[in-house]
Amino acid sequence: MAFITANWNPLGEAFYRKIELYEMGWSLRDGLKECLVAAAPYGGPIALLRQPQRPSSSARPQLEIYSSSGVNMASFPWKSGPVRQLGWTVCDDLLCIQEDGTVLIYDLFGAFKRHFSMGNEVVQNQVLEAKVFHSPYGTGVAIVTGASRFTLATNIDDLKLRRLPEVPGLQGAPSCWAVLTQDRQTKVLLANGADLYILDNTSCTPVTPPGLSPQACSIVNMAVSFSYKYLALFTDSGHLWMGSANFKDKLSEVDTKVRTPPKQMVWCRRPKSQQPSVVIMWDRLLLVAGECTDTIQYTLDEESVCVAELDGVRIVGGSRHELLQEVPSACQDIFKIASMAPGALLLEAHKEYEKSSQKADEYLREIKEQSVLGEAVRQCVEAAGYEHEPETQKTLLRAASFGKCFLSNYPPEPFVSMCRDLKVLNSVRDYTVGIPLTHTQYKQMTVQVLIDRLVYRKLYPLAIEICRYLKTPEYQGVSRVLKHWACCKVQQKEEPDESIAHAVSVKLGEAAGISYSEIAARAYECGRTELAIKLLEFEPRSGEQVPLLLKMKRSQLALSKAIESGDTDLVYTVVTYLKNEMNRGDFFMTLRNQPVALSLYRQFCKHQEQDTLKDLFNQDDDHQELGNFYVKASYKEKKLEARLSLLQSAVDEYNKARNEFAAKATEEEMKLLRFQRRLDEEKGEALLGLSLQETLHALLTSNFHKQAEQLYRDFRVPDKRYWWLKLTALAEKDDWEEMEKFAKSKKSPIGYLPFVEVCVKQHNKYEAKKYVSKVTPEQKVKAHLAIGDLEGAAEAAIERRSEGEISTVLSRCSPTTDRALLERLNRARSTAAKK
Repeated sequence: MAFITANWNPLGEAFYRKIELYEMGWSLRDGLKECLVAAAPYGGPIALLRQPQRPSSSARPQLEIYSSSGVNMASFPWKSGPVRQLGWTVCDDLLCIQEDGTVLIYDLFGAFKRHFSMGNEVVQNQVLEAKVFHSPYGTGVAIVTGASRFTLATNIDDLKLRRLPEVPGLQGAPSCWAVLTQDRQTKVLLANGADLYILDNTSCTPVTPPGLSPQACSIVNMAVSFSYKYLALFTDSGHLWMGSANFKDKLSEVDTKVRTPPKQMVWCRRPKSQQPSVVIMWDRLLLVAGECTDTIQYTLDEESVCVAELDGVRIVGGSRHELLQEVPSACQDIFKIASMAPGALLLEAHKEYEKSSQKADEYLREIKEQSVLGEAVRQCVEAAGYEHEPETQKTLLRAASFGKCFLSNYPPEPFVSMCRDLKVLNSVRDYTVGIPLTHTQYKQMTVQVLIDRLVYRKLYPLAIEICRYLKTPEYQGVSRVLKHWACCKVQQKEEPDESIAHAVSVKLGEAAGISYSEIAARAYECGRTELAIKLLEFEPRSGEQVPLLLKMKRSQLALSKAIESGDTDLVYTVVTYLKNEMNRGDFFMTLRNQPVALSLYRQFCKHQEQDTLKDLFNQDDDHQELGNFYVKASYKEKKLEARLSLLQSAVDEYNKARNEFAAKATEEEMKLLRFQRRLDEEKGEALLGLSLQETLHALLTSNFHKQAEQLYRDFRVPDKRYWWLKLTALAEKDDWEEMEKFAKSKKSPIGYLPFVEVCVKQHNKYEAKKYVSKVTPEQKVKAHLAIGDLEGAAEAAIERRSEGEISTVLSRCSPTTDRALLERLNRARSTAAKK
């Protein structure tokens, strides 16, 4: 495997390698000359703004977007103002920062999305330089204007512009500057000659890098690491200073022997690596500097651009796309010449095994004797993840699989997981896809983000295959991809609505977690209302259908869907919307055609809008309900005339409805009201508003017996009810004399037991005894017991020979009861039982 190390170059204790990712598929006559270039990290797309070859010509600049393999994704002439900088958001949207401070945002395929301005001050003073940066808060934009002032937007999706303080002595653009994210705050680090300043929201603070070479008169370039933890400064003396971004520590300083200011400078540091290294690029030279005095130099054949990555640097040229990175320790251990690392021995053992050589056993014995077979397998699995060539990956994984056979307790998860990861990575690294992710970047990015990027590029089949291969939950994987596909499908205006709706329904089928309403909403946003309605037919949840139908002004259909759902809240929502959108007549006519909605609206009006309820009954000629409405309304009126008027209206409506009973009852109520008013005027008794029974009771307790009699006769109150009312009223007043007269006036329709009971209730047993003799034989026992006459009750029960009544009397007896009485009762009960 010696050829693997052929492109390794040592630097200190580490090695660096440059791997070719792609031969670029684009056709650029002059390469990247006269081009403004921006490449997104994590193997993202590349944007070129190509200037006309002859500046004097009327041709416009051309904006082109390519995949990392050079496959064209979009191309269109630039018709807006002069562009100072291009950059990519974390979502792979292209930012074009113009000279006037306007930032235009395009998607991967060149479709304009939106724009925003960096402020009036920027418009007046123009943009000298701009940078697009990524932070924990999102994608940001920083600019310096012709007035030497910095303006910052930390998150373009939540735009809040910050104008940073002035820098003393700065005229024009600084010699170099960069954006830092420190302590949850975004700052600007700039160099003005040999002076360094940090700008935050409120202050401009001078800083001094520890141990910077005294030969430096000016800092001409700077670079911040991918994680914002480290900083590199290049001086006019050719020295490269590397240290922490907070200026507390110095990592190293290297004399590059080149004093020309570099075109680009980026960090090339692997996560958890102890080796600081920076890549510096000039026109024809690429230099890698670390903590030792030596450097690695590469000659550049063409105009190139460096793209900082999490674990290396991508180098994009006119014909090639390469990755420069520190060789991972696992790869060094296995492939380094004469390496005796466990992984190297296991790889050799597997190679010999494939040759059927006995040396395989010797290598295995050596590994086992050192008890490092598990480590050897781990190294081979890890190294496979860092390799880009599928054949090298397979060789390492076969060696790992070979070693696993001799381990009884090695967990299979790391090996299986790496095989899956590499299958996914190799599929997205393919030239036609053009996303050259490393395993480190893939793990940092996560599968979900990778799926999102594939979906954003409209690579739906590949995204679905990856989801199925990784067994991603359907609602997170396949369903989500299909939803995006459907949202894209409905925007294809050349296809008819019927065809698209059918294709979407067939493709999506019963996929879990898909909301057809979201797809329909996208169709509606694209001006395809009929298609949106067809798609909503596939939406099983009415709660999702109705809001969109209302938004599309299809209120009749929305009402029908709401009623079909059986959800009263949803029906109320639609009815409320219709009420606000339609005139009163059309609204009522619409409800009339929907009985369920009309019924629910009536229920609502009963509690909230009484006047509207009356209008509904009028329109439907519902005289019965109108009569009921007037009666209920009368109860709320305090003025008698108004109440009588409402009741008369109720009588009229009941007559129209041919409800004689209701009309007669209402007339009786009106008659009572007039009677009460007359009594109020004559006697000063406040009776208005009382019911018939309440009025009788009030009159009787107020000694208006003649008026009560008149009311009793005029309103044909049942005798039993009247006797009860008068009896209780007299008892409450303790008017025993009047009660006695009342009892003797004529035979009681309710009997005389109630007389006994009300007297007892008022604690007057003396008066109660007067009525015991008048009680019927069947009620004698109860009457005697009511007044506490146990002997009388016993006599009555024995006389009637009723076993039940005798038992009742016995139950009321106590230990102090006369023994003779008890014996009589017991004998009588026995005799009654025999019968």
